[in-house]
Amino acid sequence: MQPKTVSLIGVPMDLGGNRRGVDMGPSAFRIAGVENELRNLGHEFVDRGNIPVGDPRSDGAVDPKARYLATIAEACGNLSDMVREAMDEGHFPLVIGGDHSIAVGTVAGVADHYHAKDERIGVIWFDAHADMNTPDSTESGNVHGMPLAAITGQGPRALTQLGDVVPLVDSSRVAMIGIRSVDRMEALNVHDSDVACFTMREIDEQGIRAVMEQAIAHVTRGTVGFHLSFDVDGTDPSVCPGVGTPVAGGVSYREAHTVMEMAAASQKLLSLEMVEINPILDAQNQTAIAAKEFVLSALGKTIL
Repeated sequence: MQPKTVSLIGVPMDLGGNRRGVDMGPSAFRIAGVENELRNLGHEFVDRGNIPVGDPRSDGAVDPKARYLATIAEACGNLSDMVREAMDEGHFPLVIGGDHSIAVGTVAGVADHYHAKDERIGVIWFDAHADMNTPDSTESGNVHGMPLAAITGQGPRALTQLGDVVPLVDSSRVAMIGIRSVDRMEALNVHDSDVACFTMREIDEQGIRAVMEQAIAHVTRGTVGFHLSFDVDGTDPSVCPGVGTPVAGGVSYREAHTVMEMAAASQKLLSLEMVEINPILDAQNQTAIAAKEFVLSALGKTIL
C-alpha cells in the first residue's frame, strides 16, 4: 500500500443505543497505540481530535421512535464536514466511534467529496446487525439501528438529507457482511432494497474470502471505490467482548483480518471507520486493541 496521511477523527457518541460507554471508544483506541504503529507502516498521522457531541437534553421531548435524533444529526453534520475537509486535503479518514449512528456523518463526508468530482462511492457494512431500521419499523427507537437505511435514503430527513446528494449511496452499491441479528420488520427493509447481504450463513458456506471477493466486486461496480464501516460486534464476542449488543456466532479474529487485508489489497478502500468499542464492557482494552490491529491490516500490514 502506498503511504498515506491518515487523519484520525474521534466521535464520542453514545446516544444511538441503550447502553452507555461507547463515547469512550475513541480514547480507548488511541490508548491502544495506533499512531506509532501506523507510522511504523510508513504512513503519516494526524489526530484531528474529537467531534463535539451536544447535550441531548436540548432535544426537548425525546421521540420514542428516534431517540436523541436532533443531537445525533448535529454531530453527524459536524463529522461530515471534518471528513470532507480531511479528504479535500488528500488525507485518508479513519473515524473512531462511538455508536454506529455516526456512520451517516462519515459517509456523507466521503460521498460529498466524491460527488464534487462527479463520482460515486460504494459501502461495505461489516456488522452483526443490518442497521436498516427506520422510525416506522424500529422496535427500540435506537438510532444506531438506522444508519444504513439513512445512508441509502430511508428514514428521518435529519439524516437522509445530511449530504449534497440523496441518497448518499445507492443501495445497489452496498454490501453487508457478517449479519446475524435482524428485527422482523427490518428484514423487510433489507429485502425491499438492492443491498447485497452476506449473512453468517454465507460466510459459513462459502468462506470469508469468497464473500469478500463478491462484496468488493459489488461495491466497486460503477464507483470510485468504497467506504468500510466496521462495527466490532460483527466479530464473535470472544474476539471483541467490549460491545453493547454482542451476538454469538460472529466472525473469527483471523476472518476479520482477512476482511481488512482484502480491503487493502483491492486498492479501492477510500475511508474506514471503527464503531461500538465500549471500554466499560471490555477486559483490559481487548476490544480497542483488536480494533487497532484490524485497522493496521486495512492500511497495509501483512504477515510477511
